[in-house]
Amino acid sequence: MFNNVKLGIAPIGWTNDDMPQLGGELTFEQMVSEAALAGFQGTEVGGKFPTDPAVLNKALDLRGIKIASQWFSSFLCSTPYEENEKAFIEQLDFLEAVGASRINVCELTRCLFAEECSMFGDNKPIATDEEWDKLTDGLNKLGKIAADRGFKLCFHHHMATVVQTFEETKRLMDNTDPRYVYLCFDTGHFTFSKEDAVKAAKEFGPRIGHVHLKDIRPDMMEKAYAEGFKFRKAVLEGCFTIPGDGCVDYPGVFKALHDAHYEGWFIVEAEQDPAKANPLEYAKMAREYIRKTAGI
Repeated sequence: MFNNVKLGIAPIGWTNDDMPQLGGELTFEQMVSEAALAGFQGTEVGGKFPTDPAVLNKALDLRGIKIASQWFSSFLCSTPYEENEKAFIEQLDFLEAVGASRINVCELTRCLFAEECSMFGDNKPIATDEEWDKLTDGLNKLGKIAADRGFKLCFHHHMATVVQTFEETKRLMDNTDPRYVYLCFDTGHFTFSKEDAVKAAKEFGPRIGHVHLKDIRPDMMEKAYAEGFKFRKAVLEGCFTIPGDGCVDYPGVFKALHDAHYEGWFIVEAEQDPAKANPLEYAKMAREYIRKTAGI
C-alpha cells in the first residue's frame, strides 16, 4: 500500500522519560536491540539514549536502525521566542548529526502532563488569542529554520495541552505556513480526545509530516472520562496500547494516509507499563498487525 514509508517504534514502550519508575531497569541497548529484533527500521530519541551522536550512531548502525525524529518542548505562548529558538537550533544540530529529518514540536505552556488534576472538562488547557498568535508566528519562524536545514517541523497535537482537539489542530494548521509547519499526526491522541482519527487524516493529509501510531482501549477511555483521570494515570491504567489492540479504525487511517500520498515514518508509540505489557512481545504484535493492515 505504501511505497516510501519506513516503520519505527518509540522507546516509550520500554522506558518512560516522564515516569522513570516505568521501565527504570531497562537499558537503551535493550530497547534498540528489541526494536530491531521485532523488525522495525528506526526509533525516536529517548531519555536514556547516548547524547554523543557518534556513540549513538555506532549503537544504531550495529543493529541496522535509524533515528526518525525527536520530541521538542516549545513554550512559545509563555516564554520569549529567542529562548525557544536557541533550544530548537541545538536540538536540530543533534538530530542532523544522527541523520534524522523530522522534529516533533509540542507546545507545553500550561500542559497537564505532570499535574495531579484531571485533564478533562474545565481543566483542559486553553490558549488565549494573543497566545495563539505567538504560537503560530513562532512555529512559522522555527519551521523556516528547520526547512532551510532539510527538516520538517511536525507539530504534535496532544492530550492535556492547548492544541488537543480537531478544531484546535485545524486552527493551528490554518494559521501556519504549509511550507514550514507540518503535523505530527497521532491516531491515539485524536481518539482519546473523542475525535475521529480517519476524519483527521483526511482533513490534514497534505500537511502530515510524521505519524504516531497508538491505539486506545475504549473501556479504559470511558473510565478515564468518568473518573477524571490525570494524564499519567491514563498511562498507568492502560488507556494507550499498540495498533490493533484498541478501537482506532486503522484500515481507514491507512487508506486516508495512502490517498494523501504520505511519505515518511510510521512510529508505533504506545505509552504502557512494561511490567504489564512486555515491550518485545507488544512490539512484535504491532509489527505483525501493521504488516497485515498496511502492507509494510
